[in-house]
Amino acid sequence: MIGLAVFFAVLGAASNAVGTAFQRKAASTVPTGGGLRLVLALARRPVWLAGICGVIASAMFQALALVNGPMALVQPLFIMELPFALLIAGTLMHRRLPAAGWWAVAAVVGGLALVLVSASPSGSHDQAPMVRWVPALIVCLGAMAGAVVLARARRSPLLRAAVLAAAAAIGNALTAAMLKSASGILDADGFVAFLTTWQTYGFAVVGVSSLLLLENALQAGSLAASQPALTIGDATVSLLLGVTLFGEHIRTGVWLLPELAGAGLIVWGVLRLIRVVPHAQQTLAGETRSGDTVGTAGRGAPGHADG
Repeated sequence: MIGLAVFFAVLGAASNAVGTAFQRKAASTVPTGGGLRLVLALARRPVWLAGICGVIASAMFQALALVNGPMALVQPLFIMELPFALLIAGTLMHRRLPAAGWWAVAAVVGGLALVLVSASPSGSHDQAPMVRWVPALIVCLGAMAGAVVLARARRSPLLRAAVLAAAAAIGNALTAAMLKSASGILDADGFVAFLTTWQTYGFAVVGVSSLLLLENALQAGSLAASQPALTIGDATVSLLLGVTLFGEHIRTGVWLLPELAGAGLIVWGVLRLIRVVPHAQQTLAGETRSGDTVGTAGRGAPGHADG
């Protein structure tokens, strides 16, 4: 079961890498703005719709992974999305990953392995009582709303990107929790029960909200601000929800030291990938027709390649 969970999670990360790359490409081609107007503008672009197909496939793999393993194991594996995205783009654009890029990928993979081996997530239930769901929903949705308010009150592109990305990460984790619960109901009780449970509609609504937050975060500022918040935020909140909602277990005490060291390696690897990979900005932020990245992502980046 754990092997299947890991297998489907890695497939989900790869699918999401492809889908997110297309979404980011589309997000960089629309005029400055946000909210529902941004999504309506993106919906008219075939590239964005192709990205949505990739995200849908990723959600299917994610559901299969969550049915077979603990959330605290499955969600951190989606950190692999970033290395996958850059490796796929490098192949398509016939560009080699520089040596520093491979070291960064190794740091991400090694840090992720260190975190998961140290934490050793185990034990999981598909369902949680409402007495657990209510505080989890209040905290997560409240944090997302607070992040949106903070982002609207600040003009700094870096802060807005980081705050909106953090809100998207919280939403992604909450979506995964509700998806796990709904998938468990589908597996145990069938499609009719799946359609009549609140978690099904909950993950749809929160998932769309997270997508909206992600699009605005990508348009707001540099990837160096948004990507770490997305990467670490999703994994951390998912781990907490797995423990509090589904009774999953992770090792603490002295094991916190290697877990923190692994998290540090992941953050370093993510930031390093964005800086040293020549096509990172084009892949993750997109380009205008003139070849320059839109917005602040890519301006002055040490590894940015023109044209």
